[in-house]
Amino acid sequence: MLSTVMLTLFLVSNLESSAELNFTYNGFRSSNLSLDGVAKIARNGLLELTNKTKGRIGHAFHPARINFKNSSNGTAFSFSTSFVFAILSDVPALKGHGMAFVIAPNLGFRGSVAGEYLGLFNPINDGKSTNHIFAIEIDTYYAPAFNDTNGNHVGIDINSIYSDVTSFAGYYDDNNNGAFRNLSLFSGKAMQIWLEYDGSNKKIHVTLAPIKVAKPKIPLLSLARDLSPILDEFMYVGFSAATGPWLTSHHYVLEWSFSISGQAQELNISQLPRLPHIGPKKRSMVLTIVLPVISILMFVLVFTSLAFLIRRKRKFAEVVEDWEREYGPQRFKYKDLYVATKGFKDTELLGSGGFGRVYRGTLPNSKIEIAVKRVSHESRQGMKEFIAEIISMGRLRHRNLVSLLGYCRRKGELLLVYDYMPNGSLDRYIHGQPKVTLDWNQRFQVLNGVALGLFYLHEGWEQVVIHRDIKASNVLLDAEFNGRLGDFGLARLYDHGTDPQTTHVVGTLGYLSPEQYRTAKATPSSDVFSFGVFLLEVACGRRPIEVNVDNEQITLVEWVFACWQKGQILKAADPNLGSSKDVAEDVDLVLKLGLLCSHSEPTARPSMRQVVQILERGAPLPDMSSLGLSFTNRMFAQGFEDITMPYPSSSNSGSKLTQSSTVSDILLSGGR
Repeated sequence: MLSTVMLTLFLVSNLESSAELNFTYNGFRSSNLSLDGVAKIARNGLLELTNKTKGRIGHAFHPARINFKNSSNGTAFSFSTSFVFAILSDVPALKGHGMAFVIAPNLGFRGSVAGEYLGLFNPINDGKSTNHIFAIEIDTYYAPAFNDTNGNHVGIDINSIYSDVTSFAGYYDDNNNGAFRNLSLFSGKAMQIWLEYDGSNKKIHVTLAPIKVAKPKIPLLSLARDLSPILDEFMYVGFSAATGPWLTSHHYVLEWSFSISGQAQELNISQLPRLPHIGPKKRSMVLTIVLPVISILMFVLVFTSLAFLIRRKRKFAEVVEDWEREYGPQRFKYKDLYVATKGFKDTELLGSGGFGRVYRGTLPNSKIEIAVKRVSHESRQGMKEFIAEIISMGRLRHRNLVSLLGYCRRKGELLLVYDYMPNGSLDRYIHGQPKVTLDWNQRFQVLNGVALGLFYLHEGWEQVVIHRDIKASNVLLDAEFNGRLGDFGLARLYDHGTDPQTTHVVGTLGYLSPEQYRTAKATPSSDVFSFGVFLLEVACGRRPIEVNVDNEQITLVEWVFACWQKGQILKAADPNLGSSKDVAEDVDLVLKLGLLCSHSEPTARPSMRQVVQILERGAPLPDMSSLGLSFTNRMFAQGFEDITMPYPSSSNSGSKLTQSSTVSDILLSGGR
């Protein structure tokens, strides 16, 4: 009897641990999926997650749990999946909410909410690490509160409906030199998604394409992320979709394959179940043939007349060159931008600088608010900055970076379209005599946000991005006063594991690291130096270089260092911040971290990963007295024609902080 019980337990345990490593559904007829909510399987094998019922959720999961992690070391296995989906609506002009591929620890999503939360989360548990949920979001609804790019996007979600990385829906065409092709998720046409996780290199790739197009070589989304802390040892895989209180869509899955530690089986597109016809019945011959032909003829006539007038006026002429087809950001029509900004009137002007003027606008069709940078024709480096922004910003997606939505080119002018930041740049709130002064909690939130954005640029994207111009005027504030790093006109990119190339010195005096004057090479460490000066600038409410009553230049780093050396570092803080104990502790931390980041030796500065850990209290700040901080020399920055000069006398000397000790070991020992 005992042996029988032991055998039974062994078989059950073995069945659990050897759950299917791969499976394929060529249609879902006679399948044993675990269905929940309004999800059902049609007679022809079509998996329908939602119908036209409002405010409902549909779940469909493979019934067996799958082993996702090595039980001995807790490392997540590689895995891949591919599926064909379609989203349809009863009213084509109205778009409902989206759907998601999901990896979850349980079949039940207790308390999950329909609508924007896609049946996965609710306002209480959204963003909690205890969720252990990984999802690929396929969303046709624009929810600005969740930082959606638009109402037609794909995103990678980890424990939250806020995507870690997101992109407009589309694919890179292998047959046309990798040109980006937009796709409408809401078109009612079947499309295919490939998801691949490389457990060795900790990389996630998501690729989208029409069903008649082979898998593109360039993925739509890429994210460097270790899923080992996210995934449990055994997880369920499947799909979730939801409808809203007013708008509905039909969400379908036609075929699906999945594999652990291998490539998911290729789907047989020729055997896809047929999608149902949704919408009005067929119209008469007159309505379907005669009227469209007449309409087309009238359209051709009107279009020919308009084209003739446009050619004469050439008011909205644009320029497209071969190199532009290599990149993916959306191209805007000049006419739309002209209308959005009311003809670039001065009443819509947000500001101007060395690289052109920036206007506020509202797109005529979507009513989305945008900021349009119109690069000056006289700008010496206009084209160079433009190309750099197109390359670096076009595919960067992070909640603490200003997103480049698209661009337009005309003869002699460049136009870049960004997310509109209603509260403008940070410097207007900390310098001069601001109408609104940010309290310490708001400033600390901005500092932490910019640190996270810079950490993403250095380590979280597929390439290393060096910003090279971190300062308060390049940090913009959204409606909730969250800080977003912008203006990537000087950014440089290079592959992980390689060295950046030597260039001429660029940046803003007062923020440049000492080694940039010697080697002209920008590195992540030089960005850290600029961020250190930025920390001091925000905490002190002072500019990096100021002129005293004796017309002598005083550097902010040197002044804060002198306060610290006297044991009075808090005297350097902005007096508008208050004097409570909690504020004093935070300000003390930020000032000392600013000095640490502005260390004159690059090897002694912390990385942005370590900076984020210190700001989030995940690692202690090293004992400053043990680092041997001292000013041993003064550096002069003269004769660099490419340096931005924000102050009349900023070409004079500026003191640099030199230190003799490294802190990498101390920081790493206190990291998470």
